[in-house]
Amino acid sequence: MKKYTYTEKKDTRSGFGDGLTELGRTNPNVVALCADLVGSLKMDQFIKENPERFFQIGIAEANMIGIAAGLTIGGKIPFTGTFANFSTGRVYDQIRQSVAYSGKNVKICASHAGVTLGEDGATHQILEDIGLMKMLPGMTVINPCDYNQTKAATIAIADFEGPVYLRFGRPKVPVFMPADEKFVIGKGIQLTEGTDVTIVATGHLVWESLQAAEQLEAEGISVEVINIHTIKPLDEDIILKSVAKTGCIVTAEEHNKLGGLGESVSRTLALNAPTPQEFVATNDTFGESGTPEQLMEKYGLDANAVITAVKKVILRK
Repeated sequence: MKKYTYTEKKDTRSGFGDGLTELGRTNPNVVALCADLVGSLKMDQFIKENPERFFQIGIAEANMIGIAAGLTIGGKIPFTGTFANFSTGRVYDQIRQSVAYSGKNVKICASHAGVTLGEDGATHQILEDIGLMKMLPGMTVINPCDYNQTKAATIAIADFEGPVYLRFGRPKVPVFMPADEKFVIGKGIQLTEGTDVTIVATGHLVWESLQAAEQLEAEGISVEVINIHTIKPLDEDIILKSVAKTGCIVTAEEHNKLGGLGESVSRTLALNAPTPQEFVATNDTFGESGTPEQLMEKYGLDANAVITAVKKVILRK
């Protein structure tokens, strides 16, 4: 089994900020909008270098989406920035009507997703945003796993025509994906090869799944870990190829089990290859205030939860 290690921890929102800064230097059509959270979205350097291409909308997220949609008409590529809760739930109607229905080339960039937002509590910890966005016709949904992948995804979506939801987070997490790896929208990445069980993970749960796989390998369980950074369109081929070999699967995500990656995988399996599946996700609940580590453990989103799910699903083969 290939062992993944890391030398530093960085927040994925900084990956977004650095990717946006690079785009500012290479793509003159990229513009940025923010709803009064410049520091939290790490947009400072882009603004410093491109003040004429930045729009501070204030605490008016619906207006931000409408302005972004309008900017696309003139050929601009707008990147909107605010917390995931305000990027989706607060402005769902505007996204549906002005962006998705109209097919506008808006990049909705959402930080502070999931329970790892931490101490801000349930009102800010959105756990249903992937479901909200993936149900919109024509919306591409991306949830990268670390700093390097978030930076690469930010750069990649600028060249992609159509609305995109890019989800990332607040805490510093291990950086383990190669810095020079090209980000291919809609293509999962096999991280380890195994024969006993498939783990399909997204976002912060990719690292937790790798840690789980390492422990399981020590117990003699061969684990195949796949990084699904694009929820929609889903890379069905890589999933079906893996479960044909392993015969069971665990999905892992920092999201409600309803509407997220797990349900998309379930649909794929039901239509093509019915396979035992276990879900590592929040169980139809809101979050609460606490440190990211405390909340990941309480809501069953850490490596130990993945190990438990793997041992359970293997018994169902």
